[in-house]
Amino acid sequence: MLYQIHEWQRAFLGPLSQFAEASARTLGDPAQPWSQWPAAQRMAAGYELVHRLGKDYEKPAFGIHDVQAHGQEIAVIERVALDTPFCQLKRFKRFSDDPATIETMKHDPVVLVVAPLSGHHATLLRDTVRTLLREHKVYVTDWVDARMVPAAAGPFGLDDYVALVERFIRHIGADTLHVISVCQPTVPVLAAVSLMAARGEATPRSLTMMGGPIDPRRSPTSVNNLATTQPLSWFKGNVIHTVPANYPGHGREVYPGFLQHAGFIAMNPSRHLQSHWDFYQNLLRGDLEDAESHRRFYDEYNAVLDMPAEFYLDTIATVFQQFLLPRGLWDVAGERVNPAAITNSALLTVEGELDDISGLGQTQAAHDLCSGIPAKRRAHKVIEGAGHYGIFSGRRWREVVYPQVRDFIRRFDRAKGREAR
Repeated sequence: MLYQIHEWQRAFLGPLSQFAEASARTLGDPAQPWSQWPAAQRMAAGYELVHRLGKDYEKPAFGIHDVQAHGQEIAVIERVALDTPFCQLKRFKRFSDDPATIETMKHDPVVLVVAPLSGHHATLLRDTVRTLLREHKVYVTDWVDARMVPAAAGPFGLDDYVALVERFIRHIGADTLHVISVCQPTVPVLAAVSLMAARGEATPRSLTMMGGPIDPRRSPTSVNNLATTQPLSWFKGNVIHTVPANYPGHGREVYPGFLQHAGFIAMNPSRHLQSHWDFYQNLLRGDLEDAESHRRFYDEYNAVLDMPAEFYLDTIATVFQQFLLPRGLWDVAGERVNPAAITNSALLTVEGELDDISGLGQTQAAHDLCSGIPAKRRAHKVIEGAGHYGIFSGRRWREVVYPQVRDFIRRFDRAKGREAR
């Protein structure tokens, strides 16, 4: 019923938001005579703020059409390498007409970026992908909004997530692959590679795990505390809802994106309130650059997706309540997850000093579990002054984190290449 109420609210706010947008454009257009009214600019700013608070935020596009790579302007085309009901494996294919650049790009490492399935779309990692494209061949997991997946496609739980990661790794080719997992997927990625190693399959050349809850018992945050203070039955009864009839996934049980978004806002409401006030003031001052920066951020931040109920509840129970991975008690489809079985992959963990989602030490715990990886093939980095998003997006990611990730990947890409020869 809550989902249906949300849809009624969205239907009510839609026309109001469109009216506010049209009014803002009209009053802000210098070519229109009424834009010269004394209060026109203030009214236009107020209307735009109303529009942005009430509008429906659709999934943004990656919008990566070109990058600077190896000193050249390189064209980029986004392709679907593998299509599944709950996730598309995207390839960002680079093109150049310079023979020397083409030859150089052929030897760039192959990277799979496993994006979180935790409320936001994979486009939240746009900066991550764009930066990696400078010197890597890049794939990314682009998760599908569960409300858009027909119920006939069946359920999707944490075990299915692990199996899908395995499938993507095999599709690309583990022998030449480096995997980067950001936040939530560090757990299923570690499980997938552990299972592949235990079976004797080839595993990726390196694993880079960034800000993820490998062991949430270390430095627990408010996110961890919420999961441990309520029983699983509370989550089933309070945050799981059924997709209404106006979506392809009608009848599917999900954890709605609008609830996750409300949780994001509730973590720091004063900061978001101040941000919107600053946006209004920037419009009044004519500071268009800062106003556009606000629009870009919230176009991404406010665009959320629904998660399959099975996956959400499995994650709460397995990762945040029972801590099965660090306790060595996690079975996936009848197979025990044993990270110590990984011996041929290098391991890099990255944490933000000020991360308020995955606390310090939670990702580093992977080193204790992956005891089969020699110490010389492992590294851990703590990024000073960085919060959760700072380790994979923004200036710190580009200038501090990325060079270390790039060098780590290059180091073990060359080492594996020599071993293969």
